[in-house]
Amino acid sequence: MPVLEVLVEGNEILTKKCDIVENFDEKLHKLLDDMKGTMYASGGVGLAAPQVGFLLRVIVIDVGDGYFEMINPKIVETEGEQRKMEGCLSCPGENGITIRPNFVRAVGFNRNGEPFEVSGKDLKARAICHEIDHLDGILFKQRLSGTNKGKSKLFWKK
Repeated sequence: MPVLEVLVEGNEILTKKCDIVENFDEKLHKLLDDMKGTMYASGGVGLAAPQVGFLLRVIVIDVGDGYFEMINPKIVETEGEQRKMEGCLSCPGENGITIRPNFVRAVGFNRNGEPFEVSGKDLKARAICHEIDHLDGILFKQRLSGTNKGKSKLFWKK
């Protein structure tokens, strides 16, 4: 499974809304496999299709409690709030505090087009929200909390 190039901030693909997936075929399966390999090779906990140049509503996530992939995901329930440090493979070396729900439940489909549901707290909830944001052309920097909002000078660069 090849490692795909991760697009970085400034690439206009990252600002576009993604298309709904209609064909659950071998082409989609290959994309999912390649995204999984790219996520692990890049050291991320999640990856969305636009980050590798595909305007499709597809995400892969593994925060340490098991890998999963979702096609056409939608958040259907949230609860609580967390303010935590967040980063992104498409914004290398940048981090900032975001406000996200502490619990999320999302629905979508697996690679075979079968309905699928996932829920998570803490990092898993943050990752689900983060990756679904990518499908709507939103980078985490647009979700910065409080005094960080709109002030990139407050980002920490590695």
